Amino acid sequence: MASEELLERWIATTLPSGSCDAQFHVYGDRDRYPVRHTNPLYEAPFAPLADAMAMHAEIGMERVVLVQATPYTTDHSLLLDSLAELGLARARGIAIIDDSVSDEDLRRLDNAGVRAARFNFQKRLGLVPSFESFHRSVARVRELGWFIKVFAGPAELAEIAPEIARCDLPVVFDHMGHLDFGLGIAQPGFQHLLKILQRDDRWIMLSNGHRGSKAGYPWDDALPFGRGFYEAAPDRCIWGSDWPHIGSRGGAMPDDRDLVALLQRYLPDARAVEQVLVKNPARLFGF
Repeated sequence: MASEELLERWIATTLPSGSCDAQFHVYGDRDRYPVRHTNPLYEAPFAPLADAMAMHAEIGMERVVLVQATPYTTDHSLLLDSLAELGLARARGIAIIDDSVSDEDLRRLDNAGVRAARFNFQKRLGLVPSFESFHRSVARVRELGWFIKVFAGPAELAEIAPEIARCDLPVVFDHMGHLDFGLGIAQPGFQHLLKILQRDDRWIMLSNGHRGSKAGYPWDDALPFGRGFYEAAPDRCIWGSDWPHIGSRGGAMPDDRDLVALLQRYLPDARAVEQVLVKNPARLFGF
């Protein structure tokens, strides 16, 4: 499907009221919001909240979920300021936490609209928690009624699977498990995730299909994966733009309208689009 056809389909389709971008990031002025990671994988750009909101207005997202960016580690200043500006009627947040985050900090995050903790198990990011610290954090956020998000590729997920299986709260797996779509749907990582999704408290993000693609735009090789995950757990799929697309392959920034169109291509009909963009995130995040 050519670029023009994708955009024509997007333009012709009005997204349902209450559609939610369940993951985006912001990066603020460095003087006000300094980078805290001692060995960051990437240079934090300037990607302010105003630019993110302009993008959301363009693609038709009325609700948003702001995810703490890795360079800030557990300094939630920008997250809290942004959530205060957005307001609880529109926005929720996801934080990075560890043992250094106090109970008072957790309560403050909860009051601001944070509803989950994200754990980065990809070793390249340099924030992998010990299993002991991970389970302590999981126990603490469970008390708040939060869920957790797991950032891991197929190799890491295979390593941590027994620890994740112990978690008796909802778990969301980021970005379709960071699979390499060039390996096809028979690959162990995809089959492993399908098995995990048999549990009714396990969720998947149908996002970043363009990153896993080996075929390139318009990312046709992502379709069997997005469709397979939706068929496995239609009431536990959500989507996020992952704006501002740090580290996109080849340095080219995807058009967020094309990413919405890709999601639509995964889904069988308009009711499924409403399920993924409205009903599922409303239930998970408490909108």
